[in-house]
Amino acid sequence: MKYYIIAGEASGDLHGSNLMKALKKKDPQADFRVWGGDRMAAEGGELVKHFKDLAFMGFVEVVMNLRTILGNLRFCKSDLDDYNPDALILIDYPGFNLRMAEYAHLKGYKVIYYISPQIWAWKQNRVHKIKRTVDRMLCILPFEKEFYARFDFDVDFVGHPLIDAIDGREVVNPVQRKDSLGLSEKPVIALLPGSRKQEISSMLPVMLKAVQKKKDYQVVIAAAPSQDRSFYEDLIGNAQVEIVEGRTYDLLEVADAALVTSGTATLETALFKVPEVVCYKGSWMSYWIARQLVKVNYISLVNLIMDKEVVTELIQGEMNPRRVEKELDLCLKGGHRKELLENYDDLIEKLGGIGASDNAADIIAEEVGL
Repeated sequence: MKYYIIAGEASGDLHGSNLMKALKKKDPQADFRVWGGDRMAAEGGELVKHFKDLAFMGFVEVVMNLRTILGNLRFCKSDLDDYNPDALILIDYPGFNLRMAEYAHLKGYKVIYYISPQIWAWKQNRVHKIKRTVDRMLCILPFEKEFYARFDFDVDFVGHPLIDAIDGREVVNPVQRKDSLGLSEKPVIALLPGSRKQEISSMLPVMLKAVQKKKDYQVVIAAAPSQDRSFYEDLIGNAQVEIVEGRTYDLLEVADAALVTSGTATLETALFKVPEVVCYKGSWMSYWIARQLVKVNYISLVNLIMDKEVVTELIQGEMNPRRVEKELDLCLKGGHRKELLENYDDLIEKLGGIGASDNAADIIAEEVGL
């Protein structure tokens, strides 16, 4: 069978490559044409566009690059027709992929969406386009099945592929891992301040002030691959902090606690069973607009999935050095730490355990008639 897969971000490239690996078990003759990255290419996909050329974030950046985006859409439609796949598989990336779903549906292609856009948080009206144009929706968050059911759309919960990605890692002795990261044997506090310059500039200075008294720990920043080391060094100044580049998972393996900017990293940190404090601080105007649009009670995936406050969320004014330090202390010792770790076990169980990629491949194989 022929599969055309579109992923527009690094996480989509990771999950897409694991899906391809699982599909090849079902369909040894599978042929893949992909929009993604190095991981999908390594799995044998013919790479049409790299996600690095597709990542436009924010209203202003989208408007400034509108001609490029529209050109990519036109090219993708033509390329899809030339390839004529048995299935179009879309991975998250809703702004682009929902338009491709609409086109592919009109042309009669089988449309499978793997990893639902987070329309439950905002732009819920997109559910009607999804119902109309998507043949099968494969969700990775347990509450998404209930959300879609409210709109009379039956979807499949396959489990979360991050569990597979983490479970498949090579087991390394913590001392060896620290040594490979250039760290000492002291316990570790990890700082994950986000990936975009604006959020890092807002989060990291507060995080650094909150940990400045933690002399018994080594503080380590997980640097985003999209940012230069010099950018972090300018923010750090004279603070005694280490920087780890491109090895966030290795850092989480040895971390005793973490301060994490809201996003997928909050879930990744929990899956590594690292007690965390979730932080978010933006401009008051942006925050006010978000509060009007976003329809969820929590900002971290951990709390959204558990439907209760498992990890502390410090937002806007609550994210100040004194409060962050207080919550971090609770993560480092005592009953709160023990309770957090117990909740993480429940979280993993709720996410369905390992096997998301295989479950998704089973459904796709069924859809294409294997």
